[in-house]
Amino acid sequence: MKRSAKSLQSNKKISLLFLAAVLLFLVSAALGLLSGSASISLYDIINAVKNGPVGANERIFIFARLPRTIACLLVGSALSVAGAIMQNVLANKLASPGIVGVNSGAGLAITLCTAFGLYGGWRMSFFSFIGAFLTAFAVSLIARRFASSNGSVILIGVAINSILNAFSDAIITLFPNIAMMSADFRIGDFSAVTYHKLLPSTVIILITLTVAIIFSKELDVITLGEESARGLGLNVRLMRTVFLIISALLAGAAVSLAGLISFVGLIVPHAVRLMGITRSKHLLPLCALFGAGFVTLCDTVAKTVFSPYEIQVGIIMAFLGAPFFIFVIIKKKGVRVND
Repeated sequence: MKRSAKSLQSNKKISLLFLAAVLLFLVSAALGLLSGSASISLYDIINAVKNGPVGANERIFIFARLPRTIACLLVGSALSVAGAIMQNVLANKLASPGIVGVNSGAGLAITLCTAFGLYGGWRMSFFSFIGAFLTAFAVSLIARRFASSNGSVILIGVAINSILNAFSDAIITLFPNIAMMSADFRIGDFSAVTYHKLLPSTVIILITLTVAIIFSKELDVITLGEESARGLGLNVRLMRTVFLIISALLAGAAVSLAGLISFVGLIVPHAVRLMGITRSKHLLPLCALFGAGFVTLCDTVAKTVFSPYEIQVGIIMAFLGAPFFIFVIIKKKGVRVND
């Protein structure tokens, strides 16, 4: 009876969390569509849906607000789930695409593409994925072979992050014509999102999120440790590679849309875990929903707080994420200094 009561209580809690996550998703999406330097009403949105871009407000909604809001929702979901996966695969709760260099790997690939004139949505997404995957694979390989503790994984990732950023700086120095593009890209911004950029990232993120949730049980097994996972019949090497590919696809698609937005993959998974959610079948979809709402709300703040001027959403993320990162270390919820 006690176990049944506990199970019912747990299911009720999870249902309430999903309800809260869906409400945050919907409210943030509505605010993203309605908020900005130009005043757009619900009537303008309905008119744009029914009649197309017939007026100035309708054109703003269709060609600016709508793709930007969709991009915010997708990027928030992708980076949050990528962070949750990396934390499990690397066995470190401080791991995230921005901290261990995965975002920088994707950013370096896009910087190279731009420098050599390789534009286009699908090409950008493809090369971004390659850069993200190679970085994730390198961090995982070095950590498994040479890291003496979980804390070393973060230090290795930070070092690789610095190296990749140095390469990007060198390319920008050699190709100064891409410097203006690089400024917004390296901070993280949604103001330049177009449907041309949005389409490939949307397809990649939605498919990859679905695959990640399907393999959630295997992700839980990996967290038990390599020996235990093998004892349960899991091909650890194969599944680790699969999850690195999933996280790289998510991070790469997000970077190709919005640039190097940091800390989303750290803040959201931690917040969801603090609510008592540990099983991946609940953790991943909740991270996707809360992450989508969180990034969209941050972008709404970025484009309205100094209206009619905008600041990059990456600045908001840095102000929120850096103190959170320090807080987690102090509370010893991730790596320990003595590891």
